[in-house]
Amino acid sequence: MSSSSAVTLVGCDFSSRPDRRKPIVMAIGSVDRGRVLLEKLERLESLEAFAHWLQQPRSWIGAFDFPFGLPRELVLQLGWPTQWAELIRHYASLSRAEIRDTFAAFCDARPAGGKFAHRATDRPAGASPSMKWVNPPVAYMLHAGVPRLLDAGVHLPGLHSGDASRVALEAYPGFLAREVLGARSYKSDDRARQTPERLIARKDLITALEHGQTRLALRLKLSHAQRDTLVADASGDSMDAVLCLMQAAWAQQQGTPLFGLPPQMDPLEGWIVTAAWPDAAPQE
Repeated sequence: MSSSSAVTLVGCDFSSRPDRRKPIVMAIGSVDRGRVLLEKLERLESLEAFAHWLQQPRSWIGAFDFPFGLPRELVLQLGWPTQWAELIRHYASLSRAEIRDTFAAFCDARPAGGKFAHRATDRPAGASPSMKWVNPPVAYMLHAGVPRLLDAGVHLPGLHSGDASRVALEAYPGFLAREVLGARSYKSDDRARQTPERLIARKDLITALEHGQTRLALRLKLSHAQRDTLVADASGDSMDAVLCLMQAAWAQQQGTPLFGLPPQMDPLEGWIVTAAWPDAAPQE
């Protein structure tokens, strides 16, 4: 797939239990001469709507905010399948209660400070372990999201071959946000914590993206109305979808076959797009 401006890009802020109050937000856009154009935000209020969206016959490169794999250490310890597609099918067959109980037992058997197993991508991206079932419940997001990608037949570079016109990559908006804001928070689902400081942080983040002030070297192009929407959404869901859109745009520029994913990535664990392989990280 070329880096033509005709390629549709998608950034997905995901919810494992979407509804009208907390929908899945899809930022749809494209790239034109180094500028990422946000065309629209779509809100999906059910997992069925998400599955239907994925299955439509159209071309896109998408960055999705949920983990695409589990830590190899965990999978081996549990005796689960070590081929990615088989593992995802097995994982999809479990209930959330079974996942929670299995992972809790795994953690309980490990020493303090090392309860969770981690993927190789977690530390470079600053991401939560994909087996975490609370705060945030990314294990449930994997359970809700990845089987639907697999069922839709999309292409997952480095993990599973599918329809090359629909390319899905794992993203993490917090990774890009922290590059701009450091430890400053820009969002909260809790109304009491939707403070002026977080609103200012969202404005600062948008300004940095508009000026291309990140290592992605891409500039975000917004209308005044779109900017107002991103600022006004105190949950940060719209902002996170746009951050994923920026990561999808970077991936598009890297091109096939891996769209910027490191060739050394573990084909069971997956990798967060735009995170550098540790050996390639700049020296302190």
